[in-house]
Parts: sequence; C-alpha cells; structure tokens
Amino acid sequence: MAEFHLPLSQVRCMNCANKIKAALTALPNTTADVDTKQARVSTEEPLHTVFTAIEHLGYGVGQQHSLPLAGLSCGRCVAKVQQVFDQHPLVSKATVTKHQLDISGLISTQEISEIVTVLGYRVEQQPTITLALSGLSCGKCVAKVEKVLSEQADISQFSVTKNTAVISSALTTATLIELIEQLGFQASVTPPEFRDTTASTDNETSAVTKSAGVETDQEQHQANTNNDIETTTQAEDPANQQTTQFLLTGMTCASCVSSVEKAILGVAGVQTANINLAERTALVSGTAVNIDIITAVIEAGYGAEVSEDEHARRQRQQEQQTTSYKTHIRNAIIALSIGIPLMAWGVFGGSMMIESEASQIGWGLIGLITLGLLVTTGRHFYVNAYKAFLHHRASMDTLVALGTGAAWLYSTLVVIAPDWFPPQARHVYYEASAMILGLITLGHALEAKARTRTSQAIERLIDLQPQTAIIVHNGEEIEVALDQVQKGMLVRLRPGSKVPVDGVVEQGDTYIDESMLTGEPLAVNKQQGDTIHAGTINQHGSLLFKAEQIGNDTMLARIIQLVRQAQSSKPALAKLADSISAIFVPAVMIIATITAMAWYYFGPQPSAVYMLVTATTVLIIACPCALGLATPMSVTVGIGRAAEYGVLIRDAEAMQVAANIDTVVLDKTGTITEGKPRVTETISYGSHNKQTLLALAASLELHSEHPLAKAFVQEAQAQSLTLNDNVQFKAIPGLGVVGSLGTPATDTHYELLLGNASLLEQHGISTEMAQADNQKLAQTGATVVFFAVNHALAGVFAVSDPLRADSAEAISRLKAMKLNVVMLTGDTEATAQAIAQQAGIDRVIAGVLPDGKAQLITDLQQQGQRIAMVGDGINDAPALAQAEVGLAMGGGSDVAIESAQFTLMRHSLHGVADALQLSQATLNNMKQNLFGAFIYNSLGIPVAAGLLFPFTGTLLSPVVAGAAMALSSITVVSNANRLRLFTPNKKES
Repeated sequence: MAEFHLPLSQVRCMNCANKIKAALTALPNTTADVDTKQARVSTEEPLHTVFTAIEHLGYGVGQQHSLPLAGLSCGRCVAKVQQVFDQHPLVSKATVTKHQLDISGLISTQEISEIVTVLGYRVEQQPTITLALSGLSCGKCVAKVEKVLSEQADISQFSVTKNTAVISSALTTATLIELIEQLGFQASVTPPEFRDTTASTDNETSAVTKSAGVETDQEQHQANTNNDIETTTQAEDPANQQTTQFLLTGMTCASCVSSVEKAILGVAGVQTANINLAERTALVSGTAVNIDIITAVIEAGYGAEVSEDEHARRQRQQEQQTTSYKTHIRNAIIALSIGIPLMAWGVFGGSMMIESEASQIGWGLIGLITLGLLVTTGRHFYVNAYKAFLHHRASMDTLVALGTGAAWLYSTLVVIAPDWFPPQARHVYYEASAMILGLITLGHALEAKARTRTSQAIERLIDLQPQTAIIVHNGEEIEVALDQVQKGMLVRLRPGSKVPVDGVVEQGDTYIDESMLTGEPLAVNKQQGDTIHAGTINQHGSLLFKAEQIGNDTMLARIIQLVRQAQSSKPALAKLADSISAIFVPAVMIIATITAMAWYYFGPQPSAVYMLVTATTVLIIACPCALGLATPMSVTVGIGRAAEYGVLIRDAEAMQVAANIDTVVLDKTGTITEGKPRVTETISYGSHNKQTLLALAASLELHSEHPLAKAFVQEAQAQSLTLNDNVQFKAIPGLGVVGSLGTPATDTHYELLLGNASLLEQHGISTEMAQADNQKLAQTGATVVFFAVNHALAGVFAVSDPLRADSAEAISRLKAMKLNVVMLTGDTEATAQAIAQQAGIDRVIAGVLPDGKAQLITDLQQQGQRIAMVGDGINDAPALAQAEVGLAMGGGSDVAIESAQFTLMRHSLHGVADALQLSQATLNNMKQNLFGAFIYNSLGIPVAAGLLFPFTGTLLSPVVAGAAMALSSITVVSNANRLRLFTPNKKES
C-alpha cells in the first residue's frame, strides 16, 4: 500500500476538506487524513485515480509543471519520454510534445530534468527572475520568504536578502510577486541597472537549490548569478525586442487598467506596457513570449488575444464592439422594463412597504424576478467583481455589485423576516437594483457606441490600402490578394486606383494624389525612377512599378503603427489620473463603510434604511470609469486627428509639452527653404538671350559634380532647352568651371567660363558692367554666378535656395500664435538676413556650425525659453533631441526623424502650426475631461453620503446616482470626440 502526501489548493475550509476526505475514502482500500493544506493518503489505487477524485470536486492537488524540452526530433522521441512518465509512480498525468512537457503529480522539477537527461534529451534552463523586495526587516522575514519559495516545485533555485530575491523558476513573474505579497511584503521587477549581483557575499543571503532539500555551495550560486547576467543581457538586447498589440476584454474602469498593466509588467522580458482603456488594447514591448503575456492577463481575471495585423485587429475589434453594444442594449432594455414599472409604482403612490402577508408574497415574487435580473443581465458585474476579489483588488464592477446586491439583500430580508425591522424600516428597494443595472448598462452601451468614433482617423488610414493588386507575370496581368505581392514583383497601377505597396516607377507618367498621407493638396508628378507609396491614389496615367516595400514595411503601415503606439502612450496628466485611480475604488468603499456606520449610529430612525440608501448611493455614484477614460480618449482622438493633417506624433507626452512651447527655432535649409538650389534669375548682356546663355551654361555643367551644377541642368530641362554633350571642361576649385563647346551642325565654337568674379578677372575679363546687378541679387540672398562667352562677359545667374511657397504665411501664423520665431543657419549673415526678411523672421542666428546648434538650443533654454526645434538634416538631430519638442520634416534624413517627437509628412511649416494647435487643443480637452471627472466625484460622493440632508431633508436616490454615473462616462467620451471636429486656425489675425 502506497502513502502519498498531497499538497492541496483552493481548499478554504474544513467543510471542503471533509468533501475531499469522503471522496478519497470512497476509493477501494483507501484511508485519508485531510486538512485545508494537504491530504495524507494510504491507498492501493494509482496516483492518477487519487488526483482525479480530488480534481472532480473542483480543488487543486499536487504540483503542475510546464517545461520546455530540447533534443526531441521525431515522434519516437516523444513516445519514449511519454512512456517513462506514464509509468512513473509519482506522475498523475503527462503530456509530451517535441518542444514541451506538461506534468501533474508529486514529482519535482529537478527529478523531471534528471529523467529527461538520462533519456538523452534536456530540459531548457529556467529563466532567472530578479525581484526588488521591501518590508523585510529581519532574518525572520527572509526566512518566511525562503519557506514559501521552497514549497514551490517549479522553483529550482533562489537567493533572498532583505532587499532582493533572485529566483530560477518556470513560474511567471506575476505569480512570484503574488506569492511574496501574500506574506505581507512588497515585490516588484528590479530594473537591470539596480540588480544586486553581490548577493552571495551578503551575510543575510541564503542561496538555496531545491534538490533533496540540500543547500548548494558557493560555486553553484555564482553560476546562477552568471546565468542571470546572461539572461538579462539577452533580454536587454534591442535587436531581440519586439512590440506587439493585444486586444483586451473584461476591462471596465481605470482600476482594471492598473491591474492589467501590473500583470503584464510582471511577465519576464516585458520592458514597457501601455494599456488603452478607450481602445481596449495593450501595446507591449520587450522579449517576452506572447502566450506568457496572454496567460498573465487571464490569470489577472481579464481576456487577451494577439492582434496579428491592422485588418485582423480592426475586424476583431468591430466584432467585439458590435457584440458588446448589442448585449448592453438588450440587458438595459430588460432591466429597465422591470425597473421602470416598479419605480412608477412607488412614484405614483403605490406602497413599497411590507405591511401584510399579501404584500410579503407579492414583493417576494418581485424579489425573485429581480434576482433573475441580477444573475442574467447583471451577471457580468458580479463575475468581474468576484474575479477582482480573488485577485485582492476592487473595480467599478465591485461598486455596482455591492450597491445592487446590498439593495436586493436588504429588501429580501425585509420580505422574509419583516419582524426583524421596525415598521418604518420595512421598505423594499428592488426597483433600485433594477434601475441601477438598467441605467449603468445603458450608459455602457452609449459609451461603446461613442468609442467606435474615436479611432475613425486610424480606420481611414487602414482603408487607404487596397486589398488586391494587379501583378504582371510573363506579360500577363493577374489580380491577386495583397498579401501575395512579393518584393521585386512588377505591379500595374491603373487610373483611379490606389497604390497597393511602396515601389519605384519602371514605366509610365502620371500624377499621384498623396494628400491622405502628407496633407499636401496638390497631386505630384511621378515618372520613371520616382518612388510611390501605398495608399496614395493614381489620378490619370497608367504605371508599371516594382514593389520595394510590402506588408508592414510600407510607409502607410509604419504610419499606422506610429499612430497606434502614440495613441497607447500616456502623458503626465494620464499618469496622475492613474495614480489616483489605483486607490479610488478602495477609498470609495471605505467612504461607503464610514457613511453607513455614521447613519446607523447617529442618523434618524429608521437608521437601517438611511444607512442602506446612503451607502448604496455612494457606491453607485462613484465613477472610476470617467477617470480612466478622461485622458486616453483625448489622446486617441487628438493623435488620430493630427495624422489626418500629416502630423505624426511619437508619444502623448510630446503633445503635452508642445502645448506649452513659447519659442520656435527653424533651421533654414530644407525647412524654411526648399533645400534644393535653383537658378532663380538670368540676366544677359549684349546680344545674347537668356535661353541661349542658360543652355550653354547647363551644357558646360552637364558632367560636373558640383552642387550648383544640378541647378543649371534642371532649370534648362524645365524650360525644355536642348543641351550639347560635345563639351570639354575643367573644374577650378573655389572659382568655377572653364571649357569649350562645339556645335558641328552650325560649325560654331564657344569658349566658356562659369564661376565667380575672380575666375573672370584671372582671365582678363571685366565684370564692371555687372556690379549693380551683383549687389542687387546678393541682397536677396542669392549666390551670383558670372558667365563669359568667347572672352567677354555675357551674363550673370542668380542661384539660390528659394523659400517654400507657404513659408512666409506659415511663419506669420506662428507669430500670430504669440510664439517667438528664430531662424538658425550656418549661412553667412547677409544671406541669412535676406532669407529672414523674405520670410518675415525678426531674429536670426547665422554662421552656426553643425555641432553648435544643440548648444544654441541649450543657451536659449537657459534664458527660460521653451523650445520647439524644426529641422530636416542629420546636422539638426542633436538640436532636435535637445529641444523640449523636436519636429522633423518628413522629407528629411532618418536620423533627424528618429530624434524628433513630431514628424511632418508634408513639406510645409503650416504643419508646425497645426501640430502646436492640435497639441494645445488635446491638452485642453484632457484637462476638461479630468476636471469633469474629478469635480463629478468630488461633489457627487459627499452629496450621496447625505451632505445636503440637514438642509433639504432628503437623500439622493440610488437610481439617480446610477444615472449620474452613466452620464459622467458618456460626457467624457462625447467631449473627447469633439476633437474630431477640430480644425487648425490658419488665419494670421
């Protein structure tokens, strides 16, 4: 006869223990001694039969292991391992795959690992988790933690000090934290830079490996520490990190957000987790496995699933929202159809008192109907409240469940035993339970409907990408699904069609409407060699282009991902709301308890009735949901609206900072100006005409690599001038170009000089006749280039980087917003002043070296100015990073864009003004929502507690409190949705 000592779980009382004992002793030849912690069993039955008897009662028994395997290459390997564990006397059940072993029984992790090793395979090493501890004041505290860790079969090794616990375990971080916090201590994930790697030398450290209960020696502890360092290094490697979006279910308020965030951050490998209550999503970055994150969320009492791509996410989210809305509407109708008649009965003179046996029977039937209502339409409130209770937390569902449950329970007690109450206290409140459920559920339905509008901006971005594409294969055009398009394929783009993927034009000429990506209203000409982007619209011509970026690598996909990440981020205001929400529900429950006690002991008769009404009303009127939605709703709508204007925002914190900017610093080249030198003016002398001079100069520069050479060639091509390739030239550094050009058709020969005045003077050519023009052009900020033909001055060209067409208007708009505008450039003072005058900028800082821009930003900040830096080049990156807010022009370098918090997709400074105005509007909207939520709760709770009773003689009805609670959430959502209508003010006022 075998004897087993079985650890038990979920056994809460001796009644449960007696049930287990009865089930075990019913087995043949079995005796058992059971308490709430363990069962001591003597039996001839196999372990599996014993486990099954206990598990069928709903209790936990034994130890469960889920271990990763390595080395199993085929079905025979799996069968070999399966057979060994099936025959093991301490294993109840084993499931083996090539990669994982799941076992329940009395066997330890160490024994499992040894068996697998003997079979020629191996169990992958368990991850090492480092936790920061607090609340441990002595060696006894350390011993307590050690004891609970030693009782866990899935912990192979641990080391504990008063401040740190280093644990090698297959358990999740959240589970380990819960084990320690159950002892009354606090535990959290330790940042790697603060990990205690010298724990082995601490005199209070205990390094324990659970193998036959024997402590390991110092060398093994050191090896464990080394493994910890390796694991940490791997986890911190940015190359291994990924960002995954999860769809969440079961969240109802800010307390839920806090719980989900804590659960996800407790998973080993998670670096950051941003939870969006408005979207019901989580954006998680790190190296953690998705299944671990999902498990952690489920263990916390909620639901989670991976959002594979935007289209799948959208479809699933729409399904959830539709189902949720229909369910809430149905439940609200049912609850109100019962609650409204009951309330009308009381309002229009019907008795709500238990006065006779007939009223007792009548209200008893209504009580049963109301109970049916609570367990059907109100079931989710009670289920979620119970889950929260199991995880030692409270949420909005807790408040609703307590409030409606207390009203029903009091009423039922009055019906069952009216003699227990004084006559004036025999009042029933079934209508309150029904109406509260109905109104709050109706509020959830309206809130869900309103929330569907918050993501319309990102939905429109997703709609830009077509679901099919026409590929050209062996000369045949074939329409295929978008996910079948591969890099390098030739794709046909027909007039009026949307571009399916990013690519480069191989053949054709057309105009592409890019306004949906950049906000630029004018269509852009695309020819061979030009890049086109997914989501843009072909207007007229037909194109053949080669696919270059597909799937999640297209610009549209990256924009959607950036917007999604920004919508999930939190500004400082949201973090303030989160910190308040974390203690809000417990504080409300304490207030409700104090209110109940105060009315019971000090209130007028019937005190029990006053106690019930006030406590229930306090519980119902408090709305953590409004607090939780206040900032995420504004952020989601504001960032989506910004994307519609071609402004991509990296995180919500940047919006809050941008709203308080007082100085805008603009880089000149590529920001205020086009960043591309152009021939802006041609002046001819003598008999030469302008077109001939430009054609000769462009022919001379045709093979030059000088930056200004391209300006001559492009201007000539723009004017459709014919260029002569039969040219010989020589570049003279610092001066210009000399050469000769022959035209065989007309037997004409030209000697040409193109450069500065010094070049011509060295060749004995006077530039005196051009001095007046030289001074005039230089005052405009242009570079003057002299041109001599056949040893005589023929003309001058003005080459400049012209202002963007709308720069002056945009700068005027910034100044109208009471912002100081500063131009920062490395150009000479004269050129800079000329450009500043054209742009309408009063303050110019010129002659700044690339590495000096960041220092100048620092100097301005030291003067008390809050800076927004706008740039586009690599040399702007340090200044963009140094400024409070960096805005990068979308056509700029990747380095600049990475250094900035805002990216402007269109090449216009109007984007800067749009970004700042949208930031201000979003911040104002957040403040309005938070103010409303705080004021509502600050005023509503005291009124619900009876603050006005001494003045009015009446109490706030729980039904009115339920309506107010629902209305507060709807108000927050509706106010946030006003941002969808926001339009930046483009008047210069």
